[in-house]
Order: sequence, then C-alpha cells, then structure tokens
Amino acid sequence: MTDENQTALPTRRLADFATPGIVLFACAVLAAGWFFAPGLETLFQAWQTPEYSHGPLIPVISFALFLRHLRDVPVREGPLQGRWQGALVVSLAVLAGLAGRLANIGDIVAYALILWMGGVLLISFGWRQGREFWPAILHLVYMLPLPGVLYYKLSAFLQLISSELGVAILRALGVTVFLEGNIIDFGEMQLHVAEACSGLRYLFPILSFSYVFAILYTGPKWHKAVLLLAAAPITVVMNSIRIAIAGVFVQVWGVAHVQSFTHFFEGWVIFLTSVVLLFGLARLLMLLRRPADGARGEALDLDMSGCLPQLARIRFLWPSPAMALAALLPFTAAIGLAALPERGVQQIDRAPFALFPRSVGGWRAGLPVVLNEDVEQSLAADDYLGIDLFHPESRAAVNFFSAWYADQSAGGVHSPEICLPGAGWEIAALDRIDIAGEIGWPTPFNVNRAVIQKGMVRQLVYYWFDQKGRKVAWDFAAKAWLVVDGVRSGRMDGALVRLTTVILHGESEAEAEARLRDVLGEVVPILPEFLPTSEH
Repeated sequence: MTDENQTALPTRRLADFATPGIVLFACAVLAAGWFFAPGLETLFQAWQTPEYSHGPLIPVISFALFLRHLRDVPVREGPLQGRWQGALVVSLAVLAGLAGRLANIGDIVAYALILWMGGVLLISFGWRQGREFWPAILHLVYMLPLPGVLYYKLSAFLQLISSELGVAILRALGVTVFLEGNIIDFGEMQLHVAEACSGLRYLFPILSFSYVFAILYTGPKWHKAVLLLAAAPITVVMNSIRIAIAGVFVQVWGVAHVQSFTHFFEGWVIFLTSVVLLFGLARLLMLLRRPADGARGEALDLDMSGCLPQLARIRFLWPSPAMALAALLPFTAAIGLAALPERGVQQIDRAPFALFPRSVGGWRAGLPVVLNEDVEQSLAADDYLGIDLFHPESRAAVNFFSAWYADQSAGGVHSPEICLPGAGWEIAALDRIDIAGEIGWPTPFNVNRAVIQKGMVRQLVYYWFDQKGRKVAWDFAAKAWLVVDGVRSGRMDGALVRLTTVILHGESEAEAEARLRDVLGEVVPILPEFLPTSEH
C-alpha cells in the first residue's frame, strides 16, 4: 500500500461519519444538553447520596443493553416511516422539561430528559423498529431520584417493615426487645432504625439488577416477572436480618459499634448477598423448567460479543424534519428561558412565627416548643411554631404546629403520615374531608382527619398543606400545585399546618373534635399573616 493510500484511508473513514444525519443528531444532543442541564445537575447531586450512588452505572448498562439488542436488528438505510411518533414524544419531553425548569424542580427536568431520549430513538429507527428498544430506555429510570413525597413514603414504609421483621428475628434468637415505631428498645439502651436503615440504598440498585436479570434471563416471561418482583422482598428480608444483626451487636458492644465502620461493612455484605440470591433464584427457575420448554444450559444470556461494532451504524442516521425538531425545540426553549428574568426564590412578605399572638379567642398560648437538632434538620423548615393552646373551660389543650418553607422545590413539606408512625404512633383512622361548610369558609377547606394511638393514649389530628391560601389535604396534590404555582408565578413557598388534641378517657371523638374546630375557627383567620396567600 502506497503512502498516498495510507493517508486517504483514514480520511475516507472520517468522511463516512460526517453525514448530514450525524451532524443533525449531534446538534440535537448539544441542544438537549443545554436545555436539560438542570436535570443533569440534579442527577449528579443525587448520585452523591448513598441511595443513588449506583446511578452512574445505569447509563452504561442501558447502553450495553441497547447495543446488545441492536446486534440482532438488521440495518435499514435511507428514509424511514413512522418518525412523527418520536417527534410527538420529543415535544412532550420539552414541555415537561419546560415546566420543571420554570418551577425550578430538577427532578422533573431529569425525567423529561429520559423521555426525550426515547423520542430521539423512535425518530432514529422509526416507530416499528424503535419501540423494540424500550427495555434499554426504561432501565434509565433506575438512575433517577424518586419524587420527594414518594421517597419519604417508601422510606417510612420500609423502615416500619424492616423494624417489625428485625424484631421478630431478634425474639426468635431469644433476645427480649420491644418495638415502638422505629425505636427498638432493649431495656437499658435503644436502637433507632433511621431513614438510612430503611433499605432504600440497597433496594434501588438491586431493583436495577433484577431488571437486567429479567432481560437476560433465557426462560419464559413469567419467570422474568418473578425475577423482577423478587428484588423487593429479598431486599426487605435481608435488610431486616441486617437490623437484627445490628441489634445483637448493640446488646453485646453498644450503640457506638453499630455507628462505626461495621455498620457500613454489614450493609455491603447484605447488598452482595441479595445479588447472589438473585443469581441463585435465576438458576433455580432454570432448573425447574420442563425439558419441553427448550431450556438452555445457562440461566442468563451474557453473550456480549459483536456489540461494539454496532457503534459504526451511526453513519446510517438519515436527516429528517423530525430530527431537526428534536434539535430545534430544546434549543428554542433554552433561548426563551435565558431571555426571562432570573426568578429564584422570591422574597415573601410575611410575619415570622415569633410574632404569633399569645392568645387567640379564648385560647391562651403556652411556651413555644423547641425541637431537638435532629428533628429540626429532618424538618428543614425556614420557620416553624409549636405551641399548646389552653382554654379555662376546656378539659384538654390543643397543640398547634406549623412549618413554613420559602422554597419547596428541594423537598419541602413532610407529611405526618410519614412522621407519626416513625415516632411510634399508629394511625387508627385517616380521612380526607372538606370542612368549609362547618366553619363557614368560602372556598374548599380540605383537611386530613386522623385518629392516632400509642398504647392507651389516643389523639385526634387535623392537618393540611397550605399552598398560598389553598387548603390541600393530599400530599401528592400539594406537590402538583407546587409545580403549577412555580410555572405561573415562580413562587415555591408553602406550609404544613397541624392541630392535635388528646381524646380523654371517657370522651367521645366528637367532643375532642369540637375543641379542634373551635381552635381552627380562631387560628385560620390570622394564618395569612404568617402563611401568605397568592395575593401577598
């Protein structure tokens, strides 16, 4: 081969990839990177936490799954049919990302980015062929942080389940323990099953493993479903065993031992054991298959040969109006957002809770309650107030509590449905009711009415989320309104309001509820001073 040919060969190869389709695709990627940047920033921040530290591996695994599938798909050159479906998905992704950016909620932008990637895949391969790659795109969901409300609900649920099973294991081992919420009481010392012990930091990566196992499993679909669903119970049971082991260590060596390196080491042992159990389950399912099913020798098809050469198929990308749209929409949206004035966290004209009146109607306020440091950090409120209100003609006090947040986009209000069980209170009854008619309120006044119990003590609770004067009972609805208000005005403030009174021995719920409503009628008119409405 002459020197001239040696020089020309690389030039021709590079020219193969300088096609209009690839250039247009590169423009779409750059435009999306600019527009969805807040979502990427949210992902990188989430990946710094133990629960989502597996996140960086997910795109790599998803890309490997995509190439593995692409290996078995024939090459189709030239124009393709069915690109408009992908253009529609891209349009929806940009709209969702725009809402997330206007509301300053990076999670929504991150979710929209995954939707955009799915749309671009449909544009690149056409609807008929592109939709077959959904397993690789769906796997990307495992790198995303859960919405705050769902995260805290799931965390609280897993904490309670793990605590119950952990205590059951300890009792089976002959250890005398008592359980109150997430507190395991050994008599002389206590072990708090904290949020970090909920098992979420194992559940998320193990769910990802089980998803990949289900894809690579060579057996029937119902076996794949078993593998996919088995991740959650395996994680919960193994985490309960971990808590039981921690309980044994606490009883023998004390709480400090659990808080040291061994706590971290035990966690990794449980995680690896869970993965091994998934491998074992896949193998067991394979052994139980009938010969007529055509069972293969290996439970998982791990053959990745011939995948890397599939990268060269990018040169077959064909320019299309749909791909131009995938580039133009995020670019235009990013330009429009850059032209808007910076909104940030708005300064709200409100009175601090320190100025809350010492008496409301006939009810006199006691001294404000100061939360301990751990509770304050978990609450993460910008301002809060907890006081007991007393009336000379009332047999019991009513506790008023409110937490106000200037910016709820980074988490915001935690529902009492999460906090109360963790503190040992059992929710005996919970209803969402509209009490506007009973108290003469002109607009809907939705509250949660809960009866909680700890031992022989019963209490009646009213609580709601105050969204700029809007009374919302359902926490997911409160988050939805947060997005709406963020898009409309950029305001992200809001609050939790809770009223609690004990149900005395021999007293009916109706009598206790009368106290709550009496205080409610006195407090609600003055709340706008401390919890500004949409007009403030």
